[in-house]
Amino acid sequence: MSDRPRFHLAFPVHDLAAARRFYGEVLGCPEGRSADHWVDFDLYGHQIVAHLTAQAGDRVTNPVDGDDVPVPHFGLLLTPDDWRTLADRLEAAAVDFVIEPHTRFAGEPGEQSTMFVLDPSGNALEFKAFADDSMVFAR
Repeated sequence: MSDRPRFHLAFPVHDLAAARRFYGEVLGCPEGRSADHWVDFDLYGHQIVAHLTAQAGDRVTNPVDGDDVPVPHFGLLLTPDDWRTLADRLEAAAVDFVIEPHTRFAGEPGEQSTMFVLDPSGNALEFKAFADDSMVFAR
């Protein structure tokens, strides 16, 4: 086990096969345990679990630095190199971005690279990177 805490997130999906393609093939997450109604994925060392459900959640947006950020969403803080590699991977897979890869808060505390995508069930994911990791919680 890692010496640092890892998160666990369970989220709804409408199609496990589509979830396996998106999380496994597009994002490159190794698959863990599974059953008829759920599947574990390793998202950079964190456990995310896609649970099959017919229910859909409400989605709203919140304005952040000129973007309409989908809420709710989940994702990761990556290193700048890992962020660029993932952005290139998503672009090569012709994934539609909700918010294209770009820099937010340029020249300000908290400057970050960010991008948003939706999985096949409409779950929003954000991946971001800080050039200066000390700025993650900067005010």
